Parts: sequence; structure tokens; C-alpha cells
Amino acid sequence: MVAADVLSVILRAAALVLLLQASGAAVFLALFDAELGPFRELVRPGARAVALCGVLLIGAQYALEAARMSGELSGVFDPTLQRMVLDSPTALAAALRLSALGLVILSLRRADRWQPVLALAAAMLAIGSCVLVGHTTVHRARAILAAVLIVHVAAVTFWLGALVPLYRLSTREALGVAGRIVQRFSIIAVWVVPLILIAGTVLAFALIEDVHTLTQPYGLLILAKLAAFIALMVLASANKWRLGPALSRGEVQAIRPFRRSVASEYVVIVCVLAATAVLTTFFSP
Repeated sequence: MVAADVLSVILRAAALVLLLQASGAAVFLALFDAELGPFRELVRPGARAVALCGVLLIGAQYALEAARMSGELSGVFDPTLQRMVLDSPTALAAALRLSALGLVILSLRRADRWQPVLALAAAMLAIGSCVLVGHTTVHRARAILAAVLIVHVAAVTFWLGALVPLYRLSTREALGVAGRIVQRFSIIAVWVVPLILIAGTVLAFALIEDVHTLTQPYGLLILAKLAAFIALMVLASANKWRLGPALSRGEVQAIRPFRRSVASEYVVIVCVLAATAVLTTFFSP
């Protein structure tokens, strides 16, 4: 493992988190714009900052691909290697992701009927870019797995994108708004979140053809992701059945545990996405 690989996986993980978070936040704003009212300004600046940081990290990750080919950081400046990267699916994936973040930024500047259209387009580009890279691209059932992966990533994007806005809204001033949005979000999440497990299970069964793989680094990371999802479901259940209703009733004492729960969900999802970056960079099923 060389420095270029380590730096690449860090950038890949961070860029993926920011891409899905920004795209999901744009969708969140489009879905709950009416309920947010003046409190939308609690969410917009942060989402814009995430999108801008995502642009920088995706650009850095793309530039580093040539270094991974050469095994040395100096490979970044090798024009031959950079041309090879330009001709690879990595370049198209990076272009889609940069376009997605551009649409996110544009959608955050609008408050008209085009906002949800731009947000949806951004999410579709971000999710679609994930199909171009990773282990499913070389599988014999690539077309089916691509569809499953789209469902998987879309559900993660919806969930991740809502966490920071919900955290920002859980204040004394916005308590009533937060309660109503948590109620609506929970109704949608009940149908969306299980898709993460269903699609993830299908992908795991397709990619892990031998049970002995579960004892290898690839399989162990898959099992770790499953354990993380179970933890997420516990946290999400607390929000839906206990903390969310408490916010809706205006119980100020529920704000702090709700914020802790949402922050914990965010950390766990970030760890899962980091594990995904490690899987696709260093290991093969």
C-alpha cells in the first residue's frame, strides 16, 4: 500500500460522502420547502458549502488516479497516465459528479418550480455515477446489479441528505417546524430505508459467490457494513417512535437526544461509505 493509494481512498471516501450529502440535501429542500418557510436559510448555506467542497475533492481524487497507476504521487504530472484516466470510466463518473454538484448549487439559488427539477436531476446524476465504477461493472449480471445499486445508493442519498438539515432544524426556534418535518420524513423513510438492506443484500449475494469469502477482508467489511446498518435501524427507530413525536409535541427536552441520535446516524453512515471506498480501492470479492 503506497501513499498514493492511501490518499486516494481518503479522497474517494470524503468525496462520496459530500456528493451524496449535497445531492440528498437538495432533494430534502425540494421535498420540504413548504414546511421550511423562513427556516430554509438554516439549511441552504451548509448544503452549498458541502457541494463546493465536494467539487474540490472530486477534482483532487480524479487527478490522483494517475498517481495510483504509477504507484507514486509524481504520477499526477504524467500526461500519458492522465490521458489514460481520461479515457476510463473514472473520467465519466467524475464528470457526472461535478455536474451533479453544479446542479445542486444552482438549485439552492432558486426558490421556484425549477428547484425540485434541478434537485432531482442532481441526485440522478450523482446516483448514476456510482454505476460506472466499482465491482458491479465487471460482473456478468451487470445490468441487473446496476439497477439494484441505483436503488441502494438512492436510498442512502435520501437518508444521508436529510440528517444535517434535521440536525440544524432541531432548535428551540424551529421546534414546531422540525417536528412536522420529522413526521413527514419518517413516513417516507419507512418505505425507503429498508431498500438499503434489501438492495445491499442482493449485491452482497451476487458479489460473494463463496461463503469462505466472508472470512477474507472483503467479506469482513461487508459484515461490518451489515452491523452498521442494524445500528442505524436502532437509531432511526428511536427517532420515529420516541424522539420525533416528542418534537412534534413541542417537548424541548427532546431536542438534545434527537440531535445526538441524528449525529450518530451521520457518523455511522460516513463510516459505511468509508468502508465502501476501501472495498472498491483495495479489495475484490
